[in-house]
Amino acid sequence: MRLSGPHLSTTFGRVQSTPRRNTEVSIAEVLLFHHAQGLTPGVRAFADELRAAGHTVHTPDLFDGRTFGSIDEGLAYAKQVGLEDVLERGVRMADDLPADIVYAGFSLGEMVAQKLAQTRPGARGALLFYSCIPISGEWAFGPWPDGVPVQIHGMDADPIFVGEGDIDAAREIVEKVHAAALFLYPGDQHYFADSSLPSYDAEASALLTRRVLEFLDCV
Repeated sequence: MRLSGPHLSTTFGRVQSTPRRNTEVSIAEVLLFHHAQGLTPGVRAFADELRAAGHTVHTPDLFDGRTFGSIDEGLAYAKQVGLEDVLERGVRMADDLPADIVYAGFSLGEMVAQKLAQTRPGARGALLFYSCIPISGEWAFGPWPDGVPVQIHGMDADPIFVGEGDIDAAREIVEKVHAAALFLYPGDQHYFADSSLPSYDAEASALLTRRVLEFLDCV
């Protein structure tokens, strides 16, 4: 466990710190999936921060331009059109991209990212925000693939991430996967890194973004 500033947070697992070769910065290609409120300006802004660091970021829209004012409204829409269809559509969006990419997703989009990271060979890494699926049991996509690093981020009092058991799935990954880290931030917000929503926590989001950029520089 490690306490980090400027925003106090708790880290579990092995944090990857591979040195850069010949001082060259690694440029990653990232497939980033939005949460249940859609491809919001905040999700776009997060992707732009990664692009500003030199990374290529794809942000597919699973909702065809629709955004929603609450998580419940977004989930209701996804269920109306078929949640499994929405998720499989996200998986298919990787078909035209290289295998050697980083999969990232916020909450609803985390499910797509995790499935791709575990089932599409060649993943470079995974970034899982606000949610996590077990790697054993009936809901699992299977074991975590060897050699694929992963970061998981969530708030320590989020009633969804903590209350619905995602944190337990995250801890299972940290226990079983060598290059895995779970970052917990103090607070009870779910979409805390979306700058366009009332749940936004600027300090926690800045720390999350810094950690993500460090991860992308190493994979």
